[in-house]
Amino acid sequence: MPNSSSAPGEQFEPRQTATSEDYTPDASKSIPLSGPRQRLVDDIIALYSCEPTVQRVKRYTADCVYDDQFVYANDRYKMAGQWFALPKLFKASVNEGYQIVRSDDEMIQFKNKQAWTFKIIPKTATITGLVSLSLDPATRDSDFMQIKYHKDQANDKDYSHEGLGFTFKKWQADNVIKHMDAPELKEFEADKNAAKEEVRQYGTGKEEGNAPKQDFTK
Repeated sequence: MPNSSSAPGEQFEPRQTATSEDYTPDASKSIPLSGPRQRLVDDIIALYSCEPTVQRVKRYTADCVYDDQFVYANDRYKMAGQWFALPKLFKASVNEGYQIVRSDDEMIQFKNKQAWTFKIIPKTATITGLVSLSLDPATRDSDFMQIKYHKDQANDKDYSHEGLGFTFKKWQADNVIKHMDAPELKEFEADKNAAKEEVRQYGTGKEEGNAPKQDFTK
């Protein structure tokens, strides 16, 4: 990971292939966190739980990247649109537990279990994933830590950033924000001009795609 905050968010991407796609958390094995780190995780869990606020979105740097199964947002303005859109799509989102598996200068990483209840269809989907939060070097030792890269993986493979699936992820992030009318988003409009780099492509989400294998089952 870069040691300078001036490096764009793309440079802070974590890469990993898991030995298992089972990310069910075990809270009893969770690594304890300092006060500032726990408050950061609390804010991220609140965002997942359809409780977005301007202050919680400010947990990210302007040039951050958000990368999951469905979205690739490469600045805080686009990412804010995603968080503020969640309450419009879901009736509820309940955190059913998480387990911190890594906490150091580079990142905080945790297994997460979230139950999503859709608004239109009366159905609840429970999803487990591995959340990796790459920390901003300038704020990682402060009371208000910020994130450069947020990756959420729901299976054992990483992302290739290629093909139709990635095209949809990028299109979704680029276009949802155009149809959002949440007044809170005005706070982040200037972030559209944040520093960016070309999306890094890997050909595959497996080990040969620069995604070293790691065992998260312990």
